[in-house]
Amino acid sequence: HGEKVKLRIWDTAGQERFRTITSTYYRGTHGVIVVYDVTSGESFANVKRWLHEIDANCDVVNRILVGNKNDDPDRKVVLTEDARRFADQMGIRLFETSAKDNINVEEMFRAVTELVLKSKKDQKERLDDPREQDRRAHV
Repeated sequence: HGEKVKLRIWDTAGQERFRTITSTYYRGTHGVIVVYDVTSGESFANVKRWLHEIDANCDVVNRILVGNKNDDPDRKVVLTEDARRFADQMGIRLFETSAKDNINVEEMFRAVTELVLKSKKDQKERLDDPREQDRRAHV
């Protein structure tokens, strides 16, 4: 759309030591990309906990789920169907990517950026809506 957007990306690599700084870490966050390794069932099993962590620390946040390392079918243990079913249950989009082979990476970043921009636009429209201003004034 010709808009310039700056993304500030933090990567915790799923490390437990980052759980202690979550509230400051998440403050002001508009989008979260939760990444798991499609070759690791344990990695996928941790996704639900991270999503709950995000919900507990963020007011409104756009989330997407990413299965990375999707470049070696012989090593893949997290089936696309299972990940898709989970993503649907959680109400989030699923992308399978390969950072190594640069598959679906740009599309994934574009999708999360568009989600954030849309939610910010919707939020601004709500704030600019005179009916909403009346409602807030009477609270």
